[in-house]
Amino acid sequence: MITTREDIRNVAIIAHVDHGKTTLVDGLLKQSGAFRDNQEVAERVMDSNDIERERGITILSKNTAVKINIIDTPGHADFGGEVERVLKMVNGVILLVDAFEGPMPQTKFVLRKALELKLPVIVCVNKIDRPEARSEEVVDEVLELFLDLDADDAQLDCPFIFASAKAGTAVKNLGDEAKDMSPLFETILDYIPAPQGDPEGGTQILISTIDYNEYVGRIGVGKVDRGMVHTNDDVIIVNAHDPEKSRKVKISKLYEFDGLERVEVKEAGIGSIVAISGISDIHIGDTLCSVDAPEPIPFQKISEPTIAMHFLVNDSPLAGREGKYVTSRHIRDRLFKELNTDVSLRVEETDSTDAFKVSGRGELHLSVLIENMRREGYEFAVSKAEVLYKKDENGKLLEPMERAYIDVPEEFSGSVIEKLSQRKGELVTMGSASGGYTRLEFLIPSRGLIGYRGDFLTDTKGNGILNTLFEGYGPYKGDIQYRKQGSLIAFEGGESVTYGLFNAQERGTLFIGPGETVYAGMIIGQCPKAEDIELNVCKTKHLTNTRSSSADEALHLVPPRILSLEQAIDFIDTDELLEVTPEHLRMRKKILDPTLRKRAGFAKKQAAEAAQNQ
Repeated sequence: MITTREDIRNVAIIAHVDHGKTTLVDGLLKQSGAFRDNQEVAERVMDSNDIERERGITILSKNTAVKINIIDTPGHADFGGEVERVLKMVNGVILLVDAFEGPMPQTKFVLRKALELKLPVIVCVNKIDRPEARSEEVVDEVLELFLDLDADDAQLDCPFIFASAKAGTAVKNLGDEAKDMSPLFETILDYIPAPQGDPEGGTQILISTIDYNEYVGRIGVGKVDRGMVHTNDDVIIVNAHDPEKSRKVKISKLYEFDGLERVEVKEAGIGSIVAISGISDIHIGDTLCSVDAPEPIPFQKISEPTIAMHFLVNDSPLAGREGKYVTSRHIRDRLFKELNTDVSLRVEETDSTDAFKVSGRGELHLSVLIENMRREGYEFAVSKAEVLYKKDENGKLLEPMERAYIDVPEEFSGSVIEKLSQRKGELVTMGSASGGYTRLEFLIPSRGLIGYRGDFLTDTKGNGILNTLFEGYGPYKGDIQYRKQGSLIAFEGGESVTYGLFNAQERGTLFIGPGETVYAGMIIGQCPKAEDIELNVCKTKHLTNTRSSSADEALHLVPPRILSLEQAIDFIDTDELLEVTPEHLRMRKKILDPTLRKRAGFAKKQAAEAAQNQ
């Protein structure tokens, strides 16, 4: 018999990157009494690791309970797989939209997923206290977005809440006095349906996300869809996408969420979001069922990776000086451990024991893993990101395509269109956006965007906004030249000195300053021409009776351009590597020896010419 459990609401917060999801959850948690009045609380508590806090994006879905189970979802397309999965656990969503920016491409992506699942939506217009906020216009834009996505009448008749997550306040109507988050709590209780199910039926729990703990191993998180679940119950694991998967297991420990804590419980009923430990190879998409009723719940297949990089043991002359974990065994164990929680990631062994092919959903997806590893003390090297190709039934090459949405000031739109056209981008639409901006929509190969973000920021003087969504696979668009500038390469090892750098800066943009350790084959700057130039930045001035080393003080160096991790990943070319340590990011040629490098370049050129002539 189907019953409704009125004491629970399960709701996900969905939004574009940086529209305030995690800050909103902070406000809800604080008001709900999840923290003591005198408890010191980190800002953005739902972002549980350093990178998530610093980047202001949520990478993993986190589960917490106020009176309602609130699930904070990622806002970036690279982590779209997380969004699809957590929506299976909830009965409604809060769509968060910035009061100035309005609906953005990622808003459309996450909202489409919610509407397809027929989930009711509460729209929360956030940051209404921004000086440039245009809340009423944003409401109209959101309704237009609903119409574009073919929302039904019930979904269109959704409530709007206006909030300042930072101030911890929400109102139902603009102009109402803002006191606290009560209007949002009330709307959730009134509008989001309570979970329904048959408490007497056979147990059914769909595992929607995986956590990992060094002591207990894999932990499956999901919603109890039917029946009851108890500690020490025998259940059957089945999977809708893998009919042969069926085996009996025991639930050793059962947890529910209370505030930010996992609390051990003896039993849980319909609508409860639970964490289950004790099942060694539990996976996302598995359904835990009663032994006498093994029925899998249908589940969205996880998005396949579209981009790959090679993670290699660092073999530079400076290898092993800064990292704690440097061997292939260390790197291998860490990469395979990541597979426990990141289901969109793939790790493959290669012909070399010192290299691993790591595939993910995009450059951001892989850069987050790289940054996590270096902060944990790992030292390694990574190659240029390359896309993963497929072939159709006729053997024709297919490549991943992205839909890029770009907002730029009007005067920069020409250079953006020119650059993306060179990268095989096809301009789909062009129109006006608010504030004198032009909105461009491109269909472009994923590889056309590799290394572009740095150019984009330069071309738009930092004023452009670039968002992408995976469109699917399409016919191969032809060769693309990744980079038109060459590299400035250190000719010999040693310590960079002012005199050597002063002479080198005339040849291009430097990435290093004086007093830095360099080695032969290390990239020290960018050449404005399409060629690599070798320079000696360790070269000191010959001293004479009339010239002393103190004269170096009169030499003025241009400050070096310090690249971030993403910029360095973007910059390196296919014959280069990025050396990653806890303390430094160094770019280098794959082949450090200049003679061997020239021979390899000549052989590659001959091979390319022979291929063209065939």
